[in-house]
Amino acid sequence: MTYAGAERAALSDLLDDLGPDAPTLCEGWTTADLAAHIVLREHRPDAAGGIVIKPLAGYTRSVQDKIKKGRAWPALVGSVRQGPPRWSPYRLPVLESLVNHLELFVHHEDVRRAQPGWEPRELPAGQEEDIWKRVSGGARLMLRRSPVGIVLRHTDGRTAGAVSGTGPRVTVTGDPAELLMFAFGRQDHARVAYEGDETSIAKARSATLGL
Repeated sequence: MTYAGAERAALSDLLDDLGPDAPTLCEGWTTADLAAHIVLREHRPDAAGGIVIKPLAGYTRSVQDKIKKGRAWPALVGSVRQGPPRWSPYRLPVLESLVNHLELFVHHEDVRRAQPGWEPRELPAGQEEDIWKRVSGGARLMLRRSPVGIVLRHTDGRTAGAVSGTGPRVTVTGDPAELLMFAFGRQDHARVAYEGDETSIAKARSATLGL
């Protein structure tokens, strides 16, 4: 099973266990909202534009609500578990690796970390390395809206980030999965360490990050 497939299966199992009304890290979303978001993204490309394009967000939200309300919970989770339809480009192994691994990992953690008593998972070394490659390669994009320069530092010493000019910068250190959660805008739920002045750290922690 691919890393994306493993995350999909684990997320689906967790959704089954928690039901549709459990909290998530996505502001205002329950598990039902998050499940509907995944189904929309993979099954309704005509409505997915609003995920990243603000003028289209209203249409995306209305379709997502219809998906959420129009399917019984077992069927909605079943659609998440099944994954994209056969015609979807997300079925292609290259796109599954490039896009779905991180997307499903983060949403799995969005559900896990919203529950009491969560702890970081121990991931296979290969998955940790794949996450680091994606984070380091996409750091400038994910961190582009930060008002201060940010350096992401792997616990093994490797670094990536978005630093320009000579202004303040913050170094954020952690395991790849924790750096991913930070870079995706889940700063308050990422187990990372900060280096920098207090004002710059506060700005980095409150910045709008992610794709």
